[in-house]
Amino acid sequence: MTKFNRIHLIVLDSVGIGAAPDSDKFFNAGVPDTDSDTLGHISETVGLHVPNMAKIGLGNIPRVAPMPTVPKEEHPTGYATKLEEVSLGKDTMTGHWEIMGLNITEPFDTFWDGFPEDLLEKIEAFSGRKIIREANKPYSGTAVIDDFGPRQMETGELIVYTSADPVLQIAAHEDIIPLDELYRICEYARSITMERPTLLGRIIARPYVGEPGNFTRTANRHDYAVSPFEDTVMNKLADAGVSVYSVGKISDIFNASGVTNDMGHNQSNNHGVDTLLKTMALPEFEKGFSFTNLVDFDAVYGHRRNPEGYRDALEEFDARLPEIMAAMKEDDLLLITADHGNDPTYAGTDHTREYVPLLAYSASFKGSGLLPVGYFADISATIADNFGVDKAMIGQSFLADLV
Repeated sequence: MTKFNRIHLIVLDSVGIGAAPDSDKFFNAGVPDTDSDTLGHISETVGLHVPNMAKIGLGNIPRVAPMPTVPKEEHPTGYATKLEEVSLGKDTMTGHWEIMGLNITEPFDTFWDGFPEDLLEKIEAFSGRKIIREANKPYSGTAVIDDFGPRQMETGELIVYTSADPVLQIAAHEDIIPLDELYRICEYARSITMERPTLLGRIIARPYVGEPGNFTRTANRHDYAVSPFEDTVMNKLADAGVSVYSVGKISDIFNASGVTNDMGHNQSNNHGVDTLLKTMALPEFEKGFSFTNLVDFDAVYGHRRNPEGYRDALEEFDARLPEIMAAMKEDDLLLITADHGNDPTYAGTDHTREYVPLLAYSASFKGSGLLPVGYFADISATIADNFGVDKAMIGQSFLADLV
């Protein structure tokens, strides 16, 4: 018999809570991640008011130093702890795959100096289009089309760029390079980046429209991912007939593996919350698992080193938590976590190797407090335990501690 008929997992993308024990092995612009602390530094530098997460127990999570503007709760309404990553990576796919029970011992490749010339030449030969070499580096997706979109409109060249994640992105104006052509080029790029030295997690088609000075990315984005190398807990749930709902880029991250119902991409964090609420209200969603990613913390504010915007996004999410809780049934469980850090006050613009918070809430709880400090995969082991399926590669269930 299941303890919770529905479990809703929300990943606040990049919301870390302090440097991980192995953070000295990970770097940002040559600086080790040892002093990174996404939530702590936001709280210290620009203030942070998140009373709803604090009420569950966010401020109670053990830290080297308390978050000055996130108080401890004497009588929390839920359970809290922090989780450590064991996989060799600090990117989105690695974090999410580990949350679902996998141990990634060989990280994907990232390209801080741009992609190698031989890879670009292969794409050029296949597509019959030149690639703008100046764009071949980690770049903001909006900035890269502002900088090179006018040139693409004149020459028809491809805008190929990357980011802190192991991804290759191709931006193309829909009036210059039709969608079917862009998708075909991305499919080819996917086919030649499946093994080292260019083992990439995703190839992303990034179409846009508009005129110089007023370009807008469209909803015709398409991700070409690799499937997880082992079954995740999502696969085990789906195989057992338990519904798995994806909100946001979850389906892309897992290449749809284990997803039974894809609710689509998010246009923003708020849109993602709206989609989650619609998902929770579906009459057919009586039992199962929903998995939501809210990416704006990372993509819009973390990589752009904008602590004020990051703070505002956290406060905006926190203000919507009562809506999510009101949509929950008595026997629902809500889990809130992250997939890595991205300290907006830190060196460079890369992710940071951090612990991530875990908050657990259910209207059925009779108790509350701190859970033992654990690992990302403990989340999936707990979900597996609840629905009576086998766990994946790693993870220990904390289901018995939720009372």
